[in-house]
Amino acid sequence: MKSLRARLLLSLLAAIALGVLVQAGLSYRAALAEADAIFDYHMQQMAQALRPGLPALPPGDYGPLVQGQESPEFVVQVWSADGVRIYESNGGLALPQRAVLGFANVRAGGSTYRVLSVQTPLQVIQVAQDMAVRRAMARTLALRTAVPIALMAPLLALAAWWAVGRSLAPVERVRRQVAQRRADDLAPVDGAGLPAEVRPLVDELNLLLARVEQAFQAQQHFVADAAHELRSPLAALKLQAQALQRAPDAAAREYATERLSAGIDRATRLVEQLLALARHEAQAAAGAPVQSVALAELARQAVADAAPAAQARAIDLGLAPLDAQAEHATVPGHAQALAILLRNLIDNAIKYTSEGGTVDVQVLRAPGHLVLAVDDSGPGIPPAERERVLQRFHRAPAEGAPQAEGSGLGLAIAEAIARLHGARLALGTAPRLGGLRAEVHLPLGGEGAA
Repeated sequence: MKSLRARLLLSLLAAIALGVLVQAGLSYRAALAEADAIFDYHMQQMAQALRPGLPALPPGDYGPLVQGQESPEFVVQVWSADGVRIYESNGGLALPQRAVLGFANVRAGGSTYRVLSVQTPLQVIQVAQDMAVRRAMARTLALRTAVPIALMAPLLALAAWWAVGRSLAPVERVRRQVAQRRADDLAPVDGAGLPAEVRPLVDELNLLLARVEQAFQAQQHFVADAAHELRSPLAALKLQAQALQRAPDAAAREYATERLSAGIDRATRLVEQLLALARHEAQAAAGAPVQSVALAELARQAVADAAPAAQARAIDLGLAPLDAQAEHATVPGHAQALAILLRNLIDNAIKYTSEGGTVDVQVLRAPGHLVLAVDDSGPGIPPAERERVLQRFHRAPAEGAPQAEGSGLGLAIAEAIARLHGARLALGTAPRLGGLRAEVHLPLGGEGAA
């Protein structure tokens, strides 16, 4: 049975029916015990009333058996001291002479009788009652108790049906709400009034919808960014290819070829940055689990990867010496994303530093944090532009900077990755080199936080 409503109703109806049966059984047992107590008391009173009412006959002088009036409920027999029956109220019912005094259940005449034996100095009085009488009375009393409950059972079933329907109404409302949505409607589901057992399911559904919406928006942003940024480089490549075709001599063809190659390099760099941004946004939307990342090792690898570009422009690129605490500390995060952050910061510093300049990478230990800093000797960024350059496709004009080609995505990607790791990219002035300092404070994780 797949319906929760049907399960609840069936369970409640079964509980009601079982309750009626149990109540009837308990009522029958209680009524039977009560009837036993009452009738046993009556039998005792009857036996006590008969003790002074019977004449004391000498042994052997009993005369004929005295027959009393038959009673539908009680049988009375009197035995002499030497075992002769001298009185009985119901003829034909041969109750055994009791040697054991008090109450006992005996079989006689195809029925079970409750027998009370009382001894006097000259006689034994026996009072018996058929147990069927007691059972009939107990059934009557039990029915009187159970019938009202049985009559109430339909009302209880209606109340259960109403309560189940009312309790599941919020679930049905949520179902209709989801069923009527458009495919692109990823707004949270209204979980107001839901039972506590169902509310966590709707909360998790809302979290899933939020992640799907984030991934959908990331895809839309990527498509929009790619369409916006690739239009101009592709148009430039087409013009450069046409210029190469129209080149009148070898010198012009060589120049056009260089321009075309540079344009291809710029377009390749832009595509790489767009893909890196798309990967980061997809990773953030998917909620990938974090791992312990050794930031010092990532910094060494990033410096080694950027060394050829720095040497081509005679830039002194290096990693500042690390202390023991910074060397072995780790941060919780995504190693690939942090590597992209480092590479973008170093590439940005090399790109905007004049030939013969300096770029320093530092990993410093601070209370509860690891500080990643990239300093350069370039012109830096004016304070008024430092917030804007963290936005996509914005490039700040910098006096004295080399004519570097860029897309305005490097710092924006680094800022997005920093936010993914619970940090923020801060831009300032390099205290020693005088250029730009890009600094990220990453929270420590695991043993490194001690």
